Amino acid sequence: MSRTPAPLLLRSPSRAAGLPRPRARLALAGIAAALLLSLLALATPLSLGPAALPGTDRRTDLDLYAAIVEGVRWQGHYYLVAADALRSGSYPLRPFLAFRLPTLAMLQAMLPPFLVVALLWALALATALAWYRRLAPAFSRLSGRLAVVVLFLGGSLAAWQADLSPFHELWAGLLIALSLALQRPGRWLEPVAIGLAAAVIRETAALYLVVMTAVALAEGGRREATGWAAALGLFAIVLAVHAHAAGLVTRPLDAASPGWSGLEGPGFAVRALVTATVLLGVPMPVAAPLAALAVAGWAGWRDPVAVRVLATIGAYLVLLALFARADNFYWALMIAPIALPGLAFVPDLLRDLAAGALDRRRITVRRVVR
Repeated sequence: MSRTPAPLLLRSPSRAAGLPRPRARLALAGIAAALLLSLLALATPLSLGPAALPGTDRRTDLDLYAAIVEGVRWQGHYYLVAADALRSGSYPLRPFLAFRLPTLAMLQAMLPPFLVVALLWALALATALAWYRRLAPAFSRLSGRLAVVVLFLGGSLAAWQADLSPFHELWAGLLIALSLALQRPGRWLEPVAIGLAAAVIRETAALYLVVMTAVALAEGGRREATGWAAALGLFAIVLAVHAHAAGLVTRPLDAASPGWSGLEGPGFAVRALVTATVLLGVPMPVAAPLAALAVAGWAGWRDPVAVRVLATIGAYLVLLALFARADNFYWALMIAPIALPGLAFVPDLLRDLAAGALDRRRITVRRVVR
């Protein structure tokens, strides 16, 4: 075991403290590789969505979702309104996943716009408070606790822009972050319920339910894993009903989706994460490595929820790299709120890894006593 130095910001040593020299060097090499991989973002362009062309009704995705909300507010039938909006915007209607689940649009249509924004801000504040309460005991200094709040607010920057409230990923990402913040050993009912709420707003949040089921099984929590699996079962029923309803308003000649196998690569995933956070205002050669460090930083916290956060972020980065198209960068909103707080763990993590990698102490047996 290597020498364990006193913590810098954390109250107790990081997960890397005391690692043997070979494992510490391997971990540092892994972080260095992640930093180099993140630089692929410099060569990866983003498409900010289809631009409106003169004389056409072409819309951005945000315009589409806002139009659907307005249509439901005045006409009432979600699937008819959504089908008309998709057609008029030259969007595909097949398969049924081209239709967003109606949950968010129906909710927003029933409420005045100012109240929708107020609910979004309330959710963002509640999630920030939940993470502050969860992370504050991990830090020995006020600076560390304040850093967590600032980093969370930077990751959820999009939530404070009222015009982005129709984005389903924005709400689902905050709910995923809140679900993770509330997880404790033996306490899983509320996190499961909130995770299910995220999935019925944006179906890609089902990936979070899958990840939590797998982690719970790996940790030996059978009851918790059953709860997450039950949430997946309920979501499957909702999705089946959604597929049937979408099929009733779809015509044989409606356009079909080109598919979700963009294979844009890890550079796109990193760039999408940067775009979804306050790092968008930082030059990309700096922002991309910072995003990679933020993800790696979660590995330094000695808490079971850190493993879940890391698994969730990793799963969505893979989803972005393999399946998102160039104009689906906003999928990163699903993990943006929980990504940046990992930077608060980076100083202790890197210092402990460096201490382990540079440690040269050896135990020498000089005499054997019989």
